[in-house]
Amino acid sequence: MSIEKSRSGRGIGPKVLLLYASFGDGHLQAARALREAFEYRGAGRMILVDLLAEAHPWMNAVTKQLYAKSFTLLPELYGFVYDATRPMRHDSLFAQWLHSFGRAKLRSLLQTHRPDAVFHTFPLLAMPEVRKQLGLQVPTYTVVTDFDLHGRWVHPDIDRYYVPTEDMRAELIARRIPYSRISVSGIPLRRGFGSVTVSPALRTKYGIPSGSQAVLVMAGAQGQMSDVADLCEALLAVPEPLVAVVCGRNAKLASALRELFEAHPAANRLRVFGYVEQMHELMALSVCMVTKPGGLTLAEGLASGLPLFTPSPVPGQELRNARYLARCGAAVMTSGTEELAGEILKLLGDPLRLKNMQQALARLGRRYAADTIALDFLSSLNIMEEAHPTASSAPTNADDAAYGGRF
Repeated sequence: MSIEKSRSGRGIGPKVLLLYASFGDGHLQAARALREAFEYRGAGRMILVDLLAEAHPWMNAVTKQLYAKSFTLLPELYGFVYDATRPMRHDSLFAQWLHSFGRAKLRSLLQTHRPDAVFHTFPLLAMPEVRKQLGLQVPTYTVVTDFDLHGRWVHPDIDRYYVPTEDMRAELIARRIPYSRISVSGIPLRRGFGSVTVSPALRTKYGIPSGSQAVLVMAGAQGQMSDVADLCEALLAVPEPLVAVVCGRNAKLASALRELFEAHPAANRLRVFGYVEQMHELMALSVCMVTKPGGLTLAEGLASGLPLFTPSPVPGQELRNARYLARCGAAVMTSGTEELAGEILKLLGDPLRLKNMQQALARLGRRYAADTIALDFLSSLNIMEEAHPTASSAPTNADDAAYGGRF
């Protein structure tokens, strides 16, 4: 199901259309975090739509397969295309082609739902052109869900940008987006990250005793990280660390790890999990995290105060995410299992280095990003409604003219 409606059932407050894409899990999770924050703050109805899946289901399925395989089969090609198109302008032929997908479906969605605002957590920006063609005054927002700014995210007709860092705001300004239209909010996360109370009951739930140094290894939403078994072997070869591996939806990987280490002398220091719904709890019990450098997972680690290790990041946005956080002192990039295990053990044995990384994490982490965006949106919407009354969610003649009369 590619369309998710609000669970609140409220009929008052603004109605918001949240557009995402299912390339990885992060864009959807960011949209859900926004829905949670908006509903908590009184939004009337939230509609989440995977626009490409709804508009072009066959193309979406094929593209997702190619995207997933690009990480293992042709990572250099993907990185080359990403880097080559990164500076692209919104009015280039390539950008116009990319943003043309989903326009017909978006027209239908606007006609059906008549939202007060449209949000993007993925750079499929059909809305600016549709809004221009139809003469609509529906405010449009973009929430950037990576720590690297690709040209796909940038369009002069976006009313407001929500970005993860001050550096990205500076990049947008360099691309002639006005300062007043950019908010450094962070990447929206579900409630709980960075605010967990660690209790004996919580430790018992995950099998992580007090005093242990738990290394959290994220194998990816689909269990995509390679050499997980080798990393576990290297970390279990020394006396101290407890290793917690999250295999996501890869049940085969979880089963293989349990079987492989069943008779290991240090098997009592290995925890293997499948899909973990309450990741903020497991992060709160850990001392550092090994992960693929997707934007949302990195933001979760930052909010949880976890030093980050990014082994062999693939070219493209993940490599650029990893490089950025490494420059900021919040992450360590490694190129092999031996180096990765060595860097983790060095960190665990160096309290000063651990403290320095935690300070860097604190400077970057924005655990309340979703609430920040919701509050900013609701306050700015009042101003926009005064200037553009046709954006109101109340069904009026003006509303009919703004929507139904132009389809």
